[in-house]
Amino acid sequence: MNVGVETSQRRADYEVLSPWADADPVPLRGIATRPADVSGRKIGLFSNRKRAAELTLSAFERQLLEKYPAAQTSWYACSTINTPEMLTEGKAKFEAWVAGVDAVVLSVAD
Repeated sequence: MNVGVETSQRRADYEVLSPWADADPVPLRGIATRPADVSGRKIGLFSNRKRAAELTLSAFERQLLEKYPAAQTSWYACSTINTPEMLTEGKAKFEAWVAGVDAVVLSVAD
């Protein structure tokens, strides 16, 4: 788009460019299919152990159980902050935990 600006002394033209790139967006998708209903399911609550993680997950858990009283929760806190759990000494414990839940909510809260 071209914009003309007139001042008392002269006219100046400026070309205005959009900050957005022309790129094909990649469709978002989860790493696993979301369950249609969580009633009666066990939902894993994964904390990265940062200062707001437990607060965030506690608030989520409260709302989840209000809406789906038959749901269950299972908590897991990472072994080492800022390291994928599969690369820590907690790998076996983590794998066992994941096998025992139907879905996971992760909180990475600073």
